[in-house]
Amino acid sequence: EVRLVESGGGLVQTGGSLRLSCAMSRFRFDNLCIGWFRQAPGKEREGVSCISSSDNRTSYADSVKGRFTISSDTAKNIVYLQMNSLKPEDTAVYYCAADLDYSGSFCLLPAMYDYWGQGTQVTVSS
Repeated sequence: EVRLVESGGGLVQTGGSLRLSCAMSRFRFDNLCIGWFRQAPGKEREGVSCISSSDNRTSYADSVKGRFTISSDTAKNIVYLQMNSLKPEDTAVYYCAADLDYSGSFCLLPAMYDYWGQGTQVTVSS
């Protein structure tokens, strides 16, 4: 079993920054992919960004490209999501998730992931 714990959410003004962290209980998988997702009230969960542990390849949703950066610290078993230039439409609960047998495609699809964290609230005020 893999446990994931998110932290770093909070309240920030438009244009501000936050860094989310996703701490994993285990990180040593050959085909691991970690994704960040978000879900706003009344909306479906959507993929924000993901990173493959084998080659550090990253993907981003169009809505966050150029503003968000995903990175990993394998020594600490943590994946980060640096969020800059935040907008009110970024307000959501943010989740990290792990796909232990990543196929190399569709890393922004929630259905690809086996393990999820409990989420952390991000609120951007206008």
